[in-house]
Amino acid sequence: MAISGGIIGVIVVVGLIGLIGLFAMGVYNGLVKLRNMYKNAFSQIDVQLKRRHDLIPNLVETAKAYMSHECETLEAVIAARNVAAGARQAAASDPGNPQALGQLGQAEAGLGGVLGRLFAVAEAYPDLKANQNMMQLTEELTTTENKIAFSRQAYNDSVLAFNNKREVFPNNIFAGIFGFSEAALFEIEVEAEREAPKVQF
Repeated sequence: MAISGGIIGVIVVVGLIGLIGLFAMGVYNGLVKLRNMYKNAFSQIDVQLKRRHDLIPNLVETAKAYMSHECETLEAVIAARNVAAGARQAAASDPGNPQALGQLGQAEAGLGGVLGRLFAVAEAYPDLKANQNMMQLTEELTTTENKIAFSRQAYNDSVLAFNNKREVFPNNIFAGIFGFSEAALFEIEVEAEREAPKVQF
């Protein structure tokens, strides 16, 4: 029994639609996987930033006993820490959001700057530098800074992989249809903050 040309045309069209559907499903699933990877990578940054923010009040309390005349510096550290903690929570709720990550980068740069001032002022207090609790806290803070840098690199690598997959043709068509917007890198804008603050005594 011969198959008419119309039926063959329908089979071809249905086959093409099926292939396009399978391709779109592959693109969608790949983008979801990469988005989940960068969100997971940001959660590692979040853990380390929270650790950093939790260490700072202990550091200030220890320093306060020795630096009673440096209230302004100590208050600036706590204020910057609170701003950074708020920015961290906002960024954690929407990793990849350019505005939230920009604010987090600025807040962390500000916190790093005032921490640098605190440690510069602390140089004038030999008893504080020799305090066992202060030495332990600064060592933990240094370790945490290193982990933050490592986690930030892993996050940025994940974002780059997501953005590359999202932007190549024809994925960019499906990414737009499915609502996958570009993810932002986590960058520190202030040049001095590209390095972890030196906290050794």
